[in-house]
Amino acid sequence: MLDRPSSAMRDRLAMYSGNALKLGLFGVNCSSGRSATRVPERWSASWADCLALSRMADDAGIDFMLPVGRWKGYGGDTDMHGETLETITWATGLLAATSRITVFGTVHAPLFHPIIAAKQCVTADHVGCGRFGLNIVAGWNEGEFEMFGVEQREHEARYDYAQEWIDAIKLAWGPQDDFDFAGTHIKLKTVRAKPKPYGGTRPLIMNAGSSGTGQAFAMRNCDAYFTATSSSRQGGVEATAKMVAGVKSEAAALGREIEVFTVGQVVCRPTQKEAEDYYRHAIIDNADWGAVDGMLSIKNITPQTVGEDEYRKKREYFASRAIGGYPFVGSPDRVAEHLADLSRGGVRGIAFSMVNYLEELPLFRDEVLPRLARLGVREA
Repeated sequence: MLDRPSSAMRDRLAMYSGNALKLGLFGVNCSSGRSATRVPERWSASWADCLALSRMADDAGIDFMLPVGRWKGYGGDTDMHGETLETITWATGLLAATSRITVFGTVHAPLFHPIIAAKQCVTADHVGCGRFGLNIVAGWNEGEFEMFGVEQREHEARYDYAQEWIDAIKLAWGPQDDFDFAGTHIKLKTVRAKPKPYGGTRPLIMNAGSSGTGQAFAMRNCDAYFTATSSSRQGGVEATAKMVAGVKSEAAALGREIEVFTVGQVVCRPTQKEAEDYYRHAIIDNADWGAVDGMLSIKNITPQTVGEDEYRKKREYFASRAIGGYPFVGSPDRVAEHLADLSRGGVRGIAFSMVNYLEELPLFRDEVLPRLARLGVREA
């Protein structure tokens, strides 16, 4: 069966390395990355910068790159995410230019026909010799869906559709020459999809559904589940381990294994003070509050819906958490310890952003990665 890990599938699951803690770069395909900031050095997301970064990350031993599926900017002074590169095309180009790193495409299931998506993923997978991964998004941004003339489904129905979508894709990746698919939402006749994914095994599949329905979808279908760890981190390694064990137990009840990943933002400088000063400068003092307001309004969080005081708290929290990621702020020693603690708690991987990836990754590569190796969570 395609879903049963073979030797090659184990290599995919391990992202072709023995690192206990997988590290990835998150949001590189979007202008400003994951930082709602007005600082002039904020990330461009130009193809030239993405290409240079992928090669730097590949040489450094970074395990993966995870893009954000975005179609419209959030406004504000910078129009954060106003310029984005489509993720499967982006991944294909980066896979052609690298040799070790896994690159994901982030796909809105309701916007991509499953047979076209299956073929796109296979093409990228062959270009990368088995290094492509699929990150599934059920959809939440109604303004983007309107661009496509697609009506957003009710929350539960989104995952009903996503289930049929991934089922159809797995059939297209499977050994059958021809198949029919008769779902409630998706109906397909005499489908033929060749070639199959590279090496006879399927790409890695990720999802970050935060609701109960979303988490259940991930447990049924995915190899990796992205979840926030802010609350568990307050209780240290033991609390994180308990959270991870809960996720794994839920998957095991379905007869599946799954790895837990999380997201964050790294601001690393030679000293703790330098890191904290820059974090305050870029993320707080120069926050693009208009972009933050735009993101919150999509979630129906406004002063009118939650009240002025609560809105102010949510606004500041959202900006300071890299629009949904935990801040790893500090010296190389401090950042390495934070990351190692997550690994000790059972977290398999961390997708992180930076204000300017190209400028900041060299210090991370030269100082944080060797510390993680000495701490036993990464290979030297």
